[in-house]
Amino acid sequence: MKALLESCGLSLLLLGAAACVDVEDQPSRVFDFRVLGIATEPPELMASACEITQETLDELSSDVTYRTLLVDPAGEGRPIQYTLWACADREDRTCANASNRVLLSEGATVAGELALSVRPGASTLAEDIPLLQRVQELDPYRGLGGLRMPLVLRAQAGDEVVYAQKLMVFWCPAVEGMRVNEQPVIPGLRVDDVAWPAEAPLELRGAGPFVVTSEDVAALQETYVVPGLRLEAVTLRESWEISWHATLGEFAPQETGGSSFGGQEGRHRTEWEPPAGAQAQEVTFWAVVRDGRGGSSWVVRRALWSP
Repeated sequence: MKALLESCGLSLLLLGAAACVDVEDQPSRVFDFRVLGIATEPPELMASACEITQETLDELSSDVTYRTLLVDPAGEGRPIQYTLWACADREDRTCANASNRVLLSEGATVAGELALSVRPGASTLAEDIPLLQRVQELDPYRGLGGLRMPLVLRAQAGDEVVYAQKLMVFWCPAVEGMRVNEQPVIPGLRVDDVAWPAEAPLELRGAGPFVVTSEDVAALQETYVVPGLRLEAVTLRESWEISWHATLGEFAPQETGGSSFGGQEGRHRTEWEPPAGAQAQEVTFWAVVRDGRGGSSWVVRRALWSP
């Protein structure tokens, strides 16, 4: 499992009653059933050595907490049926190939954060073939850059069906200095430079736009080591991205952070604007952070907004 770094993120496939999407629809405006984020804790598993031994196999088979953020603002608490698969092929976004998948969990829940304890690294296919072995066989780089196992969630609320894929990362210390990724966590949010508490809704008045920012994350972005093409140690630095969502109005920009081609990091500053003519109401906001390496988390905030 050696080095060619690849972004490990979240891909979504939405299937439902609607045949098309309004061209004016914005990802930041949450009005229907969807998955806003997926995280694994830890965000990756790293064996203590690259030699294949029972100890290293056990390390890659450790328990993982799979978390997903299910939102259903118009569902009125309706049940959500879910199935979670560990799969071998990243191109199979719905994990439809039964010969290349292992069932990790299934059940029913409601909107909110769903947390499941799973062991994807211990999954085996027919004839006791390790799923990780099949992942490596289907990887065009044959594990160069680590192994990325797709975890595919199918969630259904009423007639609406969502598939969401998260790549679980498996590594070994191929070069000196490699260490396990730490989960990115947003330290706090502010609105018009006022701290936004998690415990109670913040009162907002007027037409806006309201400036929303994250507390400084610069000191939290990790410097990390990956193997290069010649198996030399390459040092990189994270540049977190935050996507912004709300049950009313729109964010602009809808995603902040990241880096330009010149290496300039973007600020985590956005503006939220409620729609003209809207009535006073409680609004739910989500900020989902991703570190570009497979790490992700989110925070939820609420506001009592009035025109």
